[in-house]
Amino acid sequence: MIPNLTLPLLNLSQQQPKKPVTPTNGQVADDDDEAGSSADEAEDDSAAANPDAKKKKKKKKKKKKKGGAGAATGDGAKPTKQSTPPTVPVKDLFPDNIFPEGERQSYKDDQRWRETNEEKCQLERLENDMINEVCQAAEVHRQVRSYIQTIAKPGIPMIEICEKLEDSVRKLIAEKGLEAGIAFPTGCSLNYVAAHWTPNSGDKTILQYDDVMKLDFGTHIKGRIIDSAFTVAFNPRYDPLLAAVKEATNTGIKEAGIDVRVCDVGEAIQEVMESYEVELDGKTYQVKSIHNLNGHSIGPYQIHAGKSVPIVKGGAATKMEEGDFFAIETFGSTGKGYVREDLEISHYMKNFDVGHVPLRLPRAKALLNTIDKNFGTLAFCRRYLDRLGEEKYLMALKNLCDAGIVDPYPPLCDTKGCYTAQYEHTIYLHPTRKEVLSRGDDY
Repeated sequence: MIPNLTLPLLNLSQQQPKKPVTPTNGQVADDDDEAGSSADEAEDDSAAANPDAKKKKKKKKKKKKKGGAGAATGDGAKPTKQSTPPTVPVKDLFPDNIFPEGERQSYKDDQRWRETNEEKCQLERLENDMINEVCQAAEVHRQVRSYIQTIAKPGIPMIEICEKLEDSVRKLIAEKGLEAGIAFPTGCSLNYVAAHWTPNSGDKTILQYDDVMKLDFGTHIKGRIIDSAFTVAFNPRYDPLLAAVKEATNTGIKEAGIDVRVCDVGEAIQEVMESYEVELDGKTYQVKSIHNLNGHSIGPYQIHAGKSVPIVKGGAATKMEEGDFFAIETFGSTGKGYVREDLEISHYMKNFDVGHVPLRLPRAKALLNTIDKNFGTLAFCRRYLDRLGEEKYLMALKNLCDAGIVDPYPPLCDTKGCYTAQYEHTIYLHPTRKEVLSRGDDY
């Protein structure tokens, strides 16, 4: 557990005044105050000896306590308040550089011994600095999504939602090249589109009252990624769909743990998900887990690090391990519960394992240099290339995809006319307990 530290209080016991001095207005008198007091007494004695002397006592200026954002007080560090809309970097809100923890949960009974095992507790203490950086990224995620929930209303252009969200992330995380920033493009998939859709430049799509929007975005510090998502729906008829997916995600988190088989997690998720029904236009639909979508492990600068967490029964018997980061995400649908690739591509990501591949086109080489410099192996979208000033890059981008250097990620769609929902959290399997890093008051 990251210790709840505060800034140390000033030790006044070493400053012994020659005579008692009464502090005023909460201020502690210092040696300068004593000197001023002695001078005043001497001046008073001189005035008594010479009544004709002019009594010109200068007002002594009181020293101001250093204050402002995060000034140390008797109650510890006081963080600055966030602005509206949010623009203050999260690191400035916590001047002691200790960021809020996520939600800690115990492992199941066969792993409960870890909480009191000294070796595991020591291993956890050694992780504190790394986890604290991840907690900073998580706090950025919480504050940004809290803001976006206030502006995501019917009638707003989808591209405006994404740009405001991403601008907020850049400011709150104090974007710095590949050291801190956005982990992947903002997914804002609508209705039957379950994932991997974000508007390309010029897109005119407007959010409507009857839409079901999945907002999936990521933050990172030094490549440590927080991947978390939620669903926005205005029409209350979709409430059972959202409730099913939210409970399914929480079930996946509850079941996750060290030495747990991912197939067992998937079975528990499906059982909860498909216990829900939703009525739309007089017809009742069972909420289905989308069979070919799943959660995943997360590595440094690698959003999909090799292990998959299914959301249906079956699948691999791969075990979760101590020190793993996982995105536990579930998708529910009123359609077939199976997605296919469709619509215009917006998401791309450099292949994490690709080595040197010779390129013939100078334009492709230049674009790859831009990708390496700004995204590395983190996902990006066409809007991000536009923002960097890249022009007429589609042919070069296709060349990089054809060469296997960059992978395209088309939108994933269920049956047209159906509705899909998503909830997701990033968890970490500590040596003693698991932590839901992205947990907030909202979900």
